[in-house]
Amino acid sequence: MEELRHRYSGIDRSVDEVVLGCCEQLNDQGGNLARSAALQARYSTSTPGLMVSRFCGSGLDAVNVAVAKVMSGQADLVIAGGVEMLSLFSIFGSGGPMLSDVQFKDQTVGVPQGISADLIATLQGYSRNDVDNFAAQSQQRAYRAWEQGWFSHSIVPVNTGSTLLERDELVRNNVTTESLSELKPSFAKAGEAEGHAEIIRYRYPRVGRLKYVPSRGKFIGDRRWRRIGRYWQPRSLGTVRLAPRARILSTASAADDPCIMLTAPAEATSKALRRLDYGFPTSTFMRSMRRSPRSFCTLWRRRRFRMKRSIQSAELSRWGHPVGATGAMLIGTLIDEMPRREVRRGAVTMCTGLGMGVAAILETV
Repeated sequence: MEELRHRYSGIDRSVDEVVLGCCEQLNDQGGNLARSAALQARYSTSTPGLMVSRFCGSGLDAVNVAVAKVMSGQADLVIAGGVEMLSLFSIFGSGGPMLSDVQFKDQTVGVPQGISADLIATLQGYSRNDVDNFAAQSQQRAYRAWEQGWFSHSIVPVNTGSTLLERDELVRNNVTTESLSELKPSFAKAGEAEGHAEIIRYRYPRVGRLKYVPSRGKFIGDRRWRRIGRYWQPRSLGTVRLAPRARILSTASAADDPCIMLTAPAEATSKALRRLDYGFPTSTFMRSMRRSPRSFCTLWRRRRFRMKRSIQSAELSRWGHPVGATGAMLIGTLIDEMPRREVRRGAVTMCTGLGMGVAAILETV
């Protein structure tokens, strides 16, 4: 927010609202961080703040809420984003009935998200090599993006008098399918020793032996850098001169069985596309690169915005996952990528806790 104020003179006096997503709103992340951030960034004291929480979809929902305010004419300029400090709070660190209420847990038959990924791998026949290969490609694409400087203008170093961090620490250039294959499956112990495999077999009787696939080479962490917009051209908005880079055409949310948990993004995207009279397939992600067990953004080249028969892996952008911030970061990634790849439209979608999914459809302007 400070960088926005430096780049766009007068923005601190023209913002109608700051909307931030955050999954675990507690202690350092509590107390309406959107309002606190506006005050600490020295925006006008009349700038209000709003926090949004939908687990992993919080950042994307923050953008969707901000867009809804603008589309409905209830605001002219809204800053939206997200934050999550996983080094301070674990996922579900603020509690909830999924942890403390035995009756609720029996009724919803939930398991850890990693076990849900293992369930999908078992049901859909994904091998460990399939998943390792996809994860290795993800790291290699991310490394290439950093080396080519594709997002350099959108990344702001973290400073507190001196630079603490200039870029993402998670990206590695030496990740291969072979190196990932040497890691042990991350959820095998939880599945067997903690009884989650038995829960899976109770909920999905057709599952015999659960196949443990994900490893720690594919997982999440803090994102200690910040993304802002670029390529803005002058347009008068009060005392600020801005121009839009993209518009959000449609948004949607959906929900599915909390036990399998990771399948709702496809339905959320399908709902958003149906509002635009566009089609969307319903098969799982890795089988045809069309549906994600985590978060993803994707691009279309077809003039009529019909989904390709199989989206190529090069057209998928996948980064780290600081929970409440990820959705907003993916929006920024997609807006950066669409002009670079000369495509007009794209989508961001992601799963959230308790089996939900969120989506947004974008178009460049």
